[in-house]
Amino acid sequence: MKKPLIILTGPTASGKTALSVALAKRIGGEIISADSMQVYRHMDVGSAKVTKEEMDGVPHYLIDVLEPRDAFNVVVFKQMAKEAVETIYANGHIPIVAGGTGFYIQALLYDIDFTEDDGDMEYRHKLENMASLEGPEALHRLLSQVDPASAEAIHANNVKRVIRALEFYEKTGKRISEHNEEERAKESPYCFAYYVLNMERARLYARIEERVDRMVEEGLVDEVRALKTMGCTRDMVSMQGLGYKEILDYLGGELSLEEAIYILKRDTRHFAKRQLTWFKREKDVTWVDQETFAFDRERILEWMIKDLEARGIPVRKNESE
Repeated sequence: MKKPLIILTGPTASGKTALSVALAKRIGGEIISADSMQVYRHMDVGSAKVTKEEMDGVPHYLIDVLEPRDAFNVVVFKQMAKEAVETIYANGHIPIVAGGTGFYIQALLYDIDFTEDDGDMEYRHKLENMASLEGPEALHRLLSQVDPASAEAIHANNVKRVIRALEFYEKTGKRISEHNEEERAKESPYCFAYYVLNMERARLYARIEERVDRMVEEGLVDEVRALKTMGCTRDMVSMQGLGYKEILDYLGGELSLEEAIYILKRDTRHFAKRQLTWFKREKDVTWVDQETFAFDRERILEWMIKDLEARGIPVRKNESE
């Protein structure tokens, strides 16, 4: 019999954190973060990291486990998340994967196989050099020629994923989009529910702008300044996250603070739009339109619990509640 797994995701600022904690407390769950930034220590404000108070006693995994200099990618996430899943099962609880990185969620949910790196870095270095000299757009054009589907799915500025797609084609002669499609066709090893929180676009964008303003008030600039003092640079994976690269540009004198905040708000809106596009392409997704519930968390929880029971996912009250 397949073991249970719950996914609770949605675009940035959609309310995932609070709802995932409330759900965990109601059903005896523990939370695995599917966020590419909250995994890093010292990066609290810009990542909108869940606080100890917000955790409300619910165990969280993949939060504050890496240093900013460490690389974090889907392969590392999948390994760490699978270990967390087994720990949660051993505790007699249900794993709830909460976060907005759809690629990570997909990898765990369908146990997607990522071809191991053969250790040959020559082609990767060639591509990195090309990106440095000619800009990320040149790499993206190259990807468009060999794998149009991947080029459409991957933003030109996501150099790391563009390089991975080109590398995969170079080494296997196969498009990574086709490989991923085959992997996506796999049946999940879990008995799962995959919820995507949603709301009217204008409201979501207003929440994003409010969140960015709050980050600035709560010390985003000081946080990035401290990271810079620690030796963190723009070329680190961690410092390419939204909120960090823009403030680095401000601290480096390339932008005014007003310009940096404007770009951060704009790019976060664009990011949320891309997240929604990703989730719309995923199979087996259940959309949770929060307007339907008048944004009443208790009503959303009651509906979710009934839905989980209908799917055969065991739901019980948390002993600690």
